[in-house]
Amino acid sequence: MKKALIISISIIILIILSIIVYWNLPIEVTRKSDIKFGNELIEKIENYKKSNGKLPETNDWQTLEKLGFKKDESANPTYTSEPNGNYELVYIDGFDGPYLLWNSQEKKWTIDFPKIVLK
Repeated sequence: MKKALIISISIIILIILSIIVYWNLPIEVTRKSDIKFGNELIEKIENYKKSNGKLPETNDWQTLEKLGFKKDESANPTYTSEPNGNYELVYIDGFDGPYLLWNSQEKKWTIDFPKIVLK
């Protein structure tokens, strides 16, 4: 009986410690595949911008699909651009943020709320 209690408590402590460690890992580890795919999209967006002298429009799905975005897939990041040449990629997970975000002004992946809002 005492041995079973010690094992149960040890398992609970191990689970709690695992959760704490996971929460404190950098996003480069916890969201590695999302960031990798996002970086590929960023490279394609930047090449498009160099070739065409402007960013793709936020709702130009013909162009966005050529760049690698998928219209109906929720695992993909959303793309939002501004007329002044800034853009964001946001992985929307659930209803409330913060979200995994890449902003062209900051040029780094963060966990934050979108800064570019569609009107």
